[in-house]
This record gives sequence, structure tokens and C-alpha cells, in this order.
Amino acid sequence: MDRAVTYSVVGRRNPRNQDAPVKFYAQAQARGEMGIRTMAERIQNACTVTRADIMAVLIALSEVVSEGLQNGEIVRLGDLGSLQVSLSSKGAETQDDFTAGMISKTRVNFRPGEDLAKALGIMSFQRVETKSQPEAKPVGGAETEEVQA
Repeated sequence: MDRAVTYSVVGRRNPRNQDAPVKFYAQAQARGEMGIRTMAERIQNACTVTRADIMAVLIALSEVVSEGLQNGEIVRLGDLGSLQVSLSSKGAETQDDFTAGMISKTRVNFRPGEDLAKALGIMSFQRVETKSQPEAKPVGGAETEEVQA
């Protein structure tokens, strides 16, 4: 498999100025998905642990991470990075007026660790055809270009 992030070029309007001309931006295009079984197979090929043992650990990891986030903990995954819950809420006039019912959305923030951050800094990119975007103009041919970040 090629080690390159695929992207297409799509046109987007400025949301603050709908009359401004469309500008074109890179948009990542996934090559597919990697599920837990594929991860287990790849890890098995890199070490001596069996796929069944790896699957058990990955499933348990998912449960433990979820539990930690629900407890309000920052979940540190070593060199991979960390996960933490963030909140969106409506504003209150005073601290005393604020209630938990004003919290409207929760998200999980991921902060890459040092190794992953380094990997993000040395990625290469390959241009592919645009997937259906209403405002995008077609990208000509099957042209590809390699770019170092």
C-alpha cells in the first residue's frame, strides 16, 4: 500500500462573504477503513502475540478509554497521544445561574503524542479525483502529485 494521504481539490465559498469568489482547498479522501480485526492482524505480524490476544486487549482498551472519559479523566495512550472530553454550553448571566442542563454538546479532543506528531509532519500526499461536491469543479485527468509536508 502506498504511504500517502490522498486528497482532492474542492471549491468552497467564504461563509462570511457569500459574494466572494469560490476558492479551492485540499480535502482528505479516505482510501478505506481499518477496523479492529485488521489492526489485530497487523499487530500480530509485527510481534509474537496472537491475534485473539490482541483483539481482547483492543476491545478492553476501548472499554477502559470510554470509562476513563466518562469519569472526566484525561486518557494518555503513551506515544500515541491523549484523549480528553470538551464541552459546549449556553452562557449564563452568573455562575450561580449556570446548570448542567445548559451543556449542549460533548466532544473528545485528541492530542497526538510526540511520535504521531512527527509522523504527521513527514506525510506525503497524492491528488485524486474529487468525490461528489456540489460546488467543486472537476479535477482534470488522473494526475497525481507527490508533496512533502
